[in-house]
Amino acid sequence: MPHTRPRNPSPIPIPEVTWDSGLKEMNETWKGGIACLGVAVFFVMTIGIIYWQVVDQPSKNWILKGSASGLLWERKARSLILQTLKEEKTVLEIHMRSFPDVDVPFLKDLCWLNKTEFCSTWEAMADLTISLGPSFASSTECYGIHWRPLHCQVKLKDCFSMLNISWYGGATASNQHWPLNSVDIKSQPFIISNLTQNPRAFGSVLERYFLGSTGVTVIIASDIPLSVSVERNKQFCLESPLGADMVPLQYTVCVSPNITSAHQRVGSRLSGQQRQLPETDLLGLPVWRYHGAADSAAKMERGLRSFSNRLQRHLVEGLISLSEHSTALLRNMDNTDLPVVRRKRLNTLRPDVDYSLIKSLKLAIALSPYTSINSHLFQRSLQEGKEDFWLSHHSELSGYTVPLLTRWKGQFSARLNVTNQAAVVWYMDQAKLLKQQLGAEYVAFEGGEGNLFMEQAIPPPPELRGDTYAYTLALMAATLGNTSISAATRASHLPLFHQMNPRQSDWSYAGLKGIIPSVLHYSLLGYNFFIPDAIGGTLASEFLTDEELYIRWLQIVTFLPVMSFCTPPWVCCDDWVLNLTKHYIQRHQNFVVPLIEKYSKQWLSMGYPIFRALWWLSPSDPITFTIDDEFLIGDEVLVAPITEQGQSQRDIYLPGEGQKWMDTNTAEVFDGGTFIRNYSVTIVDVPVFIMIS
Repeated sequence: MPHTRPRNPSPIPIPEVTWDSGLKEMNETWKGGIACLGVAVFFVMTIGIIYWQVVDQPSKNWILKGSASGLLWERKARSLILQTLKEEKTVLEIHMRSFPDVDVPFLKDLCWLNKTEFCSTWEAMADLTISLGPSFASSTECYGIHWRPLHCQVKLKDCFSMLNISWYGGATASNQHWPLNSVDIKSQPFIISNLTQNPRAFGSVLERYFLGSTGVTVIIASDIPLSVSVERNKQFCLESPLGADMVPLQYTVCVSPNITSAHQRVGSRLSGQQRQLPETDLLGLPVWRYHGAADSAAKMERGLRSFSNRLQRHLVEGLISLSEHSTALLRNMDNTDLPVVRRKRLNTLRPDVDYSLIKSLKLAIALSPYTSINSHLFQRSLQEGKEDFWLSHHSELSGYTVPLLTRWKGQFSARLNVTNQAAVVWYMDQAKLLKQQLGAEYVAFEGGEGNLFMEQAIPPPPELRGDTYAYTLALMAATLGNTSISAATRASHLPLFHQMNPRQSDWSYAGLKGIIPSVLHYSLLGYNFFIPDAIGGTLASEFLTDEELYIRWLQIVTFLPVMSFCTPPWVCCDDWVLNLTKHYIQRHQNFVVPLIEKYSKQWLSMGYPIFRALWWLSPSDPITFTIDDEFLIGDEVLVAPITEQGQSQRDIYLPGEGQKWMDTNTAEVFDGGTFIRNYSVTIVDVPVFIMIS
């Protein structure tokens, strides 16, 4: 019989067991240990982060890369470093000098999605934008750097290191050096000044372009106010001015394989306009400065004819250059009515002079945009209410306009208002009429230097900021034909000759030794058709009497575009020097002028300088970066004159490894890329070599 289990059995109680394992006490202990461990880990992590930020963080980090180069941020030096990617070679270091000397661990990229741009804000003081811009050539990369201040008390300042790099370009200086590393110039507005009045300023040719020996170029935006300083063998700096305008600092840095290719691809395209040749007849004409009687027009007429006759007897007839004072004697400005509109008949010249005799001479007259406040011309302009024919300042309180006064050649003067079209038409009519009546072949325009408003601490009008005056005067001069100017910027494409800075009558860099650095500087910036200061220098108050200085100066100028004389050789020297002068004038006409005409075609088509530094042929040879007493004419002629007093021998470096150079004095052939040591040079010779392969 099967067993049957009761449907609802009585529950059997389960005994309660007490199990004390100590788990409760252990949980409390572990909790405390874990908490302590967490605090320790947090402390270690904090220390690690601080250590990474302060000590262990890499000192350099990439902020922007191109295909062949890139920009690094160096946090310790607070510098941007331009470096090639393949060779990892540093070609440029830019020190940020705008802000307090505080440690900035890294620059945060605010536009990291854009691989061709870097953006950052610096300590709530300025915005920085760096853009990988369009290149001038396939092997050249450019970076646009743009600082924008965030408040008016920020002065932006970037400095370009001179460590292991030689720099060229910028502006002329009274003590011209090549490269500019050896120059000391305090921070000042980057505009053209009169070096005779301010020898420590920037001189007559200025471009916002700097070229480095590592193959880098720096081009500064043309439309922003700027100050520049140069600290010898250390750095040059760009600065923006303080003010409510909150002026940005903007420039472009490009890198090329070497210094020659950098200038060919970037510097030769500076003007961006069609280049034009001036009238090249002046190349073959020696220029003789007239220093005869100039207290009356009649005396000057006789003096000019006598001077011309002597030139024809003893030397070579050329162009007789008159000073502005002498030119003024040959015009009658006192009887000139200031026209309201263009007139067919302007002023008449003095009737007591026979101008048919003067017309037979080859003359160069000098004009400037200044007029004395004592002249009838100026007084008449005020009477007729033509104050705006001169640069003026309008008084908001009184409501009238007052011409700005300055000193020009010892007299208080007013300056032509080149922004007034009626004034410009009147002035150019005066110049054309005078040139026609005197039969003058050339006109020298002086007085383009300086900004009259800035000199008197008056904010200039927008149309006359910076060097706009010099540029406008250059445009005016170009319409006249056969003209030279004394100040130029952004004007290398115009058909003009450019008068070089006056020089001291000595052997220093302010005198003879600075001629070749000036030649290389002018030609590098595109101003190949220049007139060197007259042989012996024009800053001295007396004629040159140093025979050796005259001869060595003569030998350098022979190989330049124009030979200009201040001291006649019959005044300074013995008769044999007269014959030597004639010999070098003929050598200039027969040998140098054809060379200049040949390479002027290359300048027209490609923008290459006619007068070249030795690194043009040896761009990777550091020896050539600092040679400042030799120069090339094109690629085929090397000139190595004597530039030291009493020197009868010198070392000569021949560039172009693998090339051959022939000595024109001995017909001996030398290898390029080598030195000729202790080359003997007599007082009548100048070393010249011709490339023969």
